Amino acid sequence: MKRTVTLLIILLNLHFGFSQTLNSLSLDKKGNELLLGEINRHGLTKNSFNDWFSKNHSNYLVNTKVVKLLKNALKDYEVKVFLGTWCGDSKREVPRFYKVLDAANFPENRLKVVAVNRTTEAYKQSPNHEEKGLNIHRVPTFIFYKDGKEVNRIVESPKETLERDMLKIVSNETYSSNYMAVNYIDHQLNSKTIDDLKLEELVLVSKLAELVKGSRELNTYGYSLLSSNQTKKALYVFDLNTKIFPYKHNVYDSLGEAYFKTKNINEALKNYYKVLSLKPDDKNALKMIEAIKFTN
Repeated sequence: MKRTVTLLIILLNLHFGFSQTLNSLSLDKKGNELLLGEINRHGLTKNSFNDWFSKNHSNYLVNTKVVKLLKNALKDYEVKVFLGTWCGDSKREVPRFYKVLDAANFPENRLKVVAVNRTTEAYKQSPNHEEKGLNIHRVPTFIFYKDGKEVNRIVESPKETLERDMLKIVSNETYSSNYMAVNYIDHQLNSKTIDDLKLEELVLVSKLAELVKGSRELNTYGYSLLSSNQTKKALYVFDLNTKIFPYKHNVYDSLGEAYFKTKNINEALKNYYKVLSLKPDDKNALKMIEAIKFTN
């Protein structure tokens, strides 16, 4: 009897421990509400989040013809969603996504939703790091799994509409998400060493130049690597970006920042001076150079 009671207490503690982590509410430095970690619809329909969730959910017109085709195939899938309750794209797309799932009668027990942070220290990260190894560099990201394996994903916004993009994914049609350059380099970094990649860098830079949408694409990816302490990969990505966009001052600023954070002061200064050669009045570069000189 005593053992049964003890076991019951342990189970209850576990239950309440897990329930307390769901829909964890936090505040940013400006006092704005944030959800962090695993959440569900209930969390998004409370507090300040309900204003944008309810509005964008009710205003979205679902294409019922497409959903009818989507409905049966979607039953074989599980979905993970990574969002930022601070992010404009997430505020727009996530309520719409829920509405599409509602129309398709998709069970919410096959849906996992995780809210990530935006601070420098925890950029695109959740407290329990559910994002680890999943290349979450933009939010929202909707990942579709079948038999435990990722099939495809929608990144930040759909190519056409959520319904049509989802139908292509679950119908095994050809579908490429946004930010193909990041997808490509992430695959390369996970399958080869940086030393190996440097041997084929001319080809790699040429390939990425075809895929990339702008200098911010790889920069954002680089910062997500940097904040998760993958510093060697981050430095390599920032450096690649300077080779793709040698005329853009911001790519050297990011590389300089990464070197500064990894305490390589000489390389940091070199890149901040490169920023000034392209944009002589850049305030951040001037400030960082003075800060580095002062600390030395």
